[in-house]
Amino acid sequence: MTSSALAPPSLLARFRDVRALTERLAAPLSPEDQTAQSMPDASPTKWHRAHTSWFFEEFLLGPTGHRPFDPTFGYLFNSYYEAVGPRHPRPERGLITRPSAEEVGRYRSHVDRAVDDLLGNTVEGEHDGIVELGLHHEQQHQELLVMDALHLLSHHPFGPAMVRRPADDPADDPAPLPQSWRAVPGGLHEIGHDGTGFAFDNEGPRHTVHLVPFEIAERAVTNEDWLAFMADDGYSRPELWLSDGWAAVRRHGLRAPGYWRQEEDGRWTVFGAAGVRPLRRAEPVCHVSFHEADAYARWAGARLPTEAEWEVAAREVADRRGTLLDPDRLHPGPVGRHMIGDVWEWTSSAYLPYPGFRPVEGAVGEYNGKFMSDQHVLRGASCVTPPGHERLTYRNFYPAGSRWVFAGLRLARP
Repeated sequence: MTSSALAPPSLLARFRDVRALTERLAAPLSPEDQTAQSMPDASPTKWHRAHTSWFFEEFLLGPTGHRPFDPTFGYLFNSYYEAVGPRHPRPERGLITRPSAEEVGRYRSHVDRAVDDLLGNTVEGEHDGIVELGLHHEQQHQELLVMDALHLLSHHPFGPAMVRRPADDPADDPAPLPQSWRAVPGGLHEIGHDGTGFAFDNEGPRHTVHLVPFEIAERAVTNEDWLAFMADDGYSRPELWLSDGWAAVRRHGLRAPGYWRQEEDGRWTVFGAAGVRPLRRAEPVCHVSFHEADAYARWAGARLPTEAEWEVAAREVADRRGTLLDPDRLHPGPVGRHMIGDVWEWTSSAYLPYPGFRPVEGAVGEYNGKFMSDQHVLRGASCVTPPGHERLTYRNFYPAGSRWVFAGLRLARP
């Protein structure tokens, strides 16, 4: 084979870059940090590092006759691929003290070398599809790694930091961008991925929807906005809440977004990747559940947009970005007139298949379709979404009560 017939260098370079970023995100965490699991919905950092390696070993290297690094890892680090075989229970991932974080590092290096060798000696295009899926899969887990590690550290009594970001200047807390509204015409619109470039299977097929004319808020809801909701007893008024949301408020004693803390002098602070910092008014509210977002929208005399409304409205500003993943920051920036970046945005839409959706055959077909039940769609991207992983048609999804997600909201109205 001539060099021009080999796998594109860009694919191998991207593989190396994505794998290196996972290790950079994990580097500030001790072996003890990487082993613990703070709740059943979260996974240890060590598990994320191993699982993403297992994905490449199982689905890319396995069919080539590759010998597994350790035969037990298929059981320990399979997530939900029933067709592949049995797996360790998700709520007990924090009990896997062995392999160590160091051995997981050796496992990653072993897989990296094997993939390097495979892609360096492969006819162009032969493995592109599964490699591309694996890269986006790992980028998803990079975001999850940060979310899960932050949730774990939030339970520490002294709020240890993941990153050493310079302290914010207390005087540098400008008033938020004023809220304004943009009209979006009704009628027939196409939504969903058009087949150009990569997309997950749940982003298609592209199809036509009918929208009634509406207005979309030009910026996300801010911390200052949320303080007004709280001052008006938003967490104490059952008429604002859906039944399940009000039950969660009472069951968990909710009175503020996740990671917010009220100091003895009454000031609000927020725990983030850089530790406990003063709450900044101009930043988008973050770590709120669907129930909280829905209650706020009702209080504000508005509603959450549907995912179709969100996608159609976002086209006008599709080239704009807020804060995406910066390993030295891991925190949203001030609100702006963009719809992608800073925080994922809850929509009112249930996570369901698009008309004509068919999961792909085989184990990788379990990637998205099997979760289309009892979850809500979020759109946009967050400050821990890797650059290049965000898309206008991306459909993120979580249960309605999820608060450890980097999630906020944007309002819509008739």
